[in-house]
Amino acid sequence: MNAALSSARAWCVRAESGRYAEAFVQGGYVAIGWGEIPDLAEDKDRQKLVERYRQAFPDHSNYVVGQQTGQIARFVIEMAAGDLVITPDANTELLRCGRVEGAYYWQPDDAACPLPHRRRVNWFKKPLIRSSLSVPLQNTLRASLTVFGISQADEVLLATGQVSELPPRVAAAYDPYGAVLEQVLRLDDKEFEILVGHLLTALGFEGSEVVGMTGDGGVDATGELNASNLAKVKIFVQAKRYKIGSKISAGTVRALRQAIPFGGQGAFITTADFQKQALEVAVESGFPRIGLINGSQLVDLLVEHWDDIPTEFQARLGLKRGLVLA
Repeated sequence: MNAALSSARAWCVRAESGRYAEAFVQGGYVAIGWGEIPDLAEDKDRQKLVERYRQAFPDHSNYVVGQQTGQIARFVIEMAAGDLVITPDANTELLRCGRVEGAYYWQPDDAACPLPHRRRVNWFKKPLIRSSLSVPLQNTLRASLTVFGISQADEVLLATGQVSELPPRVAAAYDPYGAVLEQVLRLDDKEFEILVGHLLTALGFEGSEVVGMTGDGGVDATGELNASNLAKVKIFVQAKRYKIGSKISAGTVRALRQAIPFGGQGAFITTADFQKQALEVAVESGFPRIGLINGSQLVDLLVEHWDDIPTEFQARLGLKRGLVLA
């Protein structure tokens, strides 16, 4: 692997809920606000940055000053040419990705985008589909900050096609994902559906239940997510075991739509993976959204929620804490 690629860092820079993501891509830059603080090209020092911030916002508490200047410092001081940058799109299913090309600069009075603190970016042509990423990376991207580092830079490199395989320092002879999936594949169809029901409950879904019949082609489980009474989403799940390495087609994902009533959303959870077209079909505009969980993401969820799985089912899987063989 190219040394520059292997040492690259990754950052997330938000575009005000994706409002200016298209302007970023079309203009070849990434930007942040805090326009009350003028050009920082000559003040790339943290203490000077704090002083400049306090001048612009004298009423802000020490906590706010620390958090906000930390974000600005990441963008102005820490970010460097060659680093990767991710910006969530206005379409929340998509992520714009690129590589930082140049130094910080100041660009006020831009009609296309009012965010003045900028860096040049070479944006990759195709956006990433958020659901194709690992669960840990998806969780990282939920952070509410405007600018923050992403520890999974290697995964971003792989997902954006900048490398064809993970670097040697990450690759290992033992495949923990494969080992866990092999245990999951020892379950029969009904047991796998029950496992998915347990995961739905662990994820916060209420009234999760297994409803499918062995070998059916429709909904296997349902659940309702209640977000503190702010919103409720009914989810209709298809849970299927497939051989590791196989890929589920767009047609198979599209077929699940027929079982999703108006106002509901779908989920397809499997031990395999999905074809690229299947990922696109799942978030196609004008149709119920279908969340896709592949084998690796299923293992991520098991790791994250292992303690919420009933002990008798943990024993049935033949795994113990850390998802190692019991």
